[in-house]
Amino acid sequence: MAENKFNLIDEPWIPVAEKGKVNLRQIFSDTSITSLGGNPVEKISVFKLLLAIAQSACTPETEDDWKKLGCSGMQKKVDAYLTEHHDCFWLYGEKPFLQMPAIAKAELASYGDVKMEVSTGNTSVVTEIQSEKPLDDSEKALLVIVLMGFAFGGKKVDNSVVLTPGYSLKSTTGKSGTSLGFMGYTHSFLFADSIADSVYENVFTVDMLKEMNMFLSGVGVAPWLEMPVGEDDPIARKLKTSYIGRLIPLSRFMLLSEKGLAYSEGISHPSYIDFVVDPSVTVDFMAKPKPKLLWIDPERKPWRQLTSLLAFLDSTNANKFVCYQLKEMLHRFAKLNSFTIWSGGVCVSNNAGEQYLTGTDDFVESEIQLSSEIFSDEHEFFGTLSTQMEYLEKDANMLFGCVSHYYKSLKTDGKSIASQATNTYWQLCETKFQQLVTACSEDLTGDMATKMRKIFNSFVMQIYDETCPKDSARQLEAWAENKPFMKKEKEEAEENE
Repeated sequence: MAENKFNLIDEPWIPVAEKGKVNLRQIFSDTSITSLGGNPVEKISVFKLLLAIAQSACTPETEDDWKKLGCSGMQKKVDAYLTEHHDCFWLYGEKPFLQMPAIAKAELASYGDVKMEVSTGNTSVVTEIQSEKPLDDSEKALLVIVLMGFAFGGKKVDNSVVLTPGYSLKSTTGKSGTSLGFMGYTHSFLFADSIADSVYENVFTVDMLKEMNMFLSGVGVAPWLEMPVGEDDPIARKLKTSYIGRLIPLSRFMLLSEKGLAYSEGISHPSYIDFVVDPSVTVDFMAKPKPKLLWIDPERKPWRQLTSLLAFLDSTNANKFVCYQLKEMLHRFAKLNSFTIWSGGVCVSNNAGEQYLTGTDDFVESEIQLSSEIFSDEHEFFGTLSTQMEYLEKDANMLFGCVSHYYKSLKTDGKSIASQATNTYWQLCETKFQQLVTACSEDLTGDMATKMRKIFNSFVMQIYDETCPKDSARQLEAWAENKPFMKKEKEEAEENE
């Protein structure tokens, strides 16, 4: 019999801010733990695991039941649950956590082969982060959680091993993880002051799940209690149609060992094309000819998508994007002075079925703090924010056009320079965006937003001056002809006359 080793309930393995690593019992009980550590994909994966544990321990039937439960009630139920099911959380043993002993006959992959940031094969190593290093047990535990939903598609799986007789959906190329998708989904959550509070605030009720109508099996049974035997057995089918099955999708079947991991494609879940998504993903199911998603883009960080993430606040908005995790939970945060919208993911590239990170791909995340003032009837937060975001987009487009035309006047192709100027503009805007959101949520007169507009306008002029020299007479003429806000300046001068 295999020896039980490294229990996730007792051993520190979850990276958290300012404390290093903690175990599952600590993260639910210690309200001084404010945020998760690691890269965005690790944060998403761990938070989904915490939600799956909370939902398994105490899914309320209604919103009133959720209120009666309270965060302290959830903590007590989770603590009792972890105690009762302690033997389900051994990383190694006869029943290793979220692993399939039957997959042991698959070819071993190295741990570097399945870590996103590690360069393997003939890929160039640019930084030390990309080098493969030995993993300790805490790092292997985290890797197992990440690979459940964020495994890269490609040939690094051994799909010659099929555990369900007659199952024919495995090809030589493994599908991308359910939580990753083709280019990288944008995931969003609302966070409170501590991780325990955040988990409580994000717990779905039975009524909410019924209303979403995406998970026909409801909450479902956690896979650590009842692992499937194969890719398409009765348990696997229930996981495909349950909420917990979506939180822990078992996209890969694996078994850890000292030399590597046996690794094969696991359960193939329905996708957004089938009108099913992770509730943390933002989707427009009404788009034609097929649903539309917000993909992660390093050049367009999630904070720039805030109006799409919150589009459900405006029933008259033509934007039909919805993130159920935000829509269903936002009202709960009205009782807090402030809270955070966290969004993140990883952008990936694809070629011939292989997924990988290129020089332009990256992990991406944004945090935006909101005040409970946005719920006040006196504020038109969403409308004001939408207007301000439209201004920013117009200024960015104007800057691109002005820089392009400047270089065109000098008989030079300036599109790449204009593109870089626009990227710099958005980087500067990001440093002031939190102030803009605060202005939109707390300022009734609009004076703060007007002052912020002047700051963003100054960014346009600053970047234009830095990008378009005016040293020679010819440059000066081109600079003056294509100067941003020139039309506005002329109109103001005419009014003064």
